[in-house]
Amino acid sequence: MNRELEKFVKVYLSLEQAYDTTGYLRPTLHAFKEEYVSAVRDGLEAVLRTRELSVGEYEHLTDIEFDDEDSLYGYLQSMYQYLFEGQEKQPVPPN
Repeated sequence: MNRELEKFVKVYLSLEQAYDTTGYLRPTLHAFKEEYVSAVRDGLEAVLRTRELSVGEYEHLTDIEFDDEDSLYGYLQSMYQYLFEGQEKQPVPPN
């Protein structure tokens, strides 16, 4: 995971922020410099491709627990679609 994605996950997908679906996440990300947005996109694509992020590591970054890697990666794939492919609804992690 690259540094930009790690920072984005810690700040914007943490327990305090992840359930806020008021619509600010995508515009907030895209308000940053293009280099940062591209780095977050590239980092998320790499994580989705390699599945290098474990459930435990994600919990350490965000304080959000996933039952298994399939549910984590389903959430991350949906988040990618929301942030970069125009998916209408922001995904939320499990309760």
